[in-house]
Amino acid sequence: MKQLGAAMLAASTSAKAAGWPAAPATIPLWPEGVPGARAGLEPERFVDGRISRVADPTLTVYPPAVDRANGSAVIICPGGGYERLAIVREGEQHARWLSSLGVTAFVLKYRMREFGHPAPLQDVLRAVRLVRAQAARHKLQPDRIGVMGSSAGGHLAASAGTLFDHPLGRTGAALDAVSGRPDFLMLMYPVIALDGPAAHGGSRTALLGPSPSAADIELMSVARQVTARTPPTLLIHTQDDAAVPVENSILFYQALTRAKVPAEMHLFEHGEHGMGMRSGLGNASMWPRRAEEWLRVRGLLDVASGAGAGRTP
Repeated sequence: MKQLGAAMLAASTSAKAAGWPAAPATIPLWPEGVPGARAGLEPERFVDGRISRVADPTLTVYPPAVDRANGSAVIICPGGGYERLAIVREGEQHARWLSSLGVTAFVLKYRMREFGHPAPLQDVLRAVRLVRAQAARHKLQPDRIGVMGSSAGGHLAASAGTLFDHPLGRTGAALDAVSGRPDFLMLMYPVIALDGPAAHGGSRTALLGPSPSAADIELMSVARQVTARTPPTLLIHTQDDAAVPVENSILFYQALTRAKVPAEMHLFEHGEHGMGMRSGLGNASMWPRRAEEWLRVRGLLDVASGAGAGRTP
């Protein structure tokens, strides 16, 4: 344990020296060793608020506002087409907003193109299992752990909500015994389809390679994997989205409705892809208010018994 703490401190010092933004505590996702680790990969890179070449996945912890901790948690998957992670716009900013609502946020730095499928799925399910296993340490309710994702990160979040029991999401680790099922999903302009007119070809190629099998395309076109066990879901998208067609959210919503899964969808006329929490985008800039209302109605902002401020030592 002392060695792990020293390693985390050294990594934090190194990051600051390299000009990275200051961040809260970071937890290694695979302290026992990253599954399928590869030698000779290029070093991780941080440029203009985006991370690429991830080889060592982590969770960065944003504790809740000290006066309103409620015991809920959200694991955040930034987007970037499985090529890079918009770690500031769709990670840190979303985390600080959730923190202000009393929610403990965990920004997931996950593997992408360099590893391909199923590494991102393994990472997000490991994150859910890790947060659930450490719920008492973070003063969380183990049945109030959600996953939020934007763009390709929305695809990964939707994958967690549909493939949480799939064998490809397990690695043989002891934590595989902990449930990887999220309790709710929040999907921002998500990639859902990997074939057909609504497909996002870049995400498909980065995740599955240039010549994916029909079986992989079917499995990872996640609307087709929705069942009655898929968790309640909030979807946010815009008609103006020129990168990921709004039909992606509509397909997932229709699948949820057929499976009788509670779902709410807000489709705005204006607002560009990757909008994050920017102002000046018409009604779309009000999505955080709609999302807060959804969380509140579902009881996820109510203070749970035993919820406290921040993390335990």
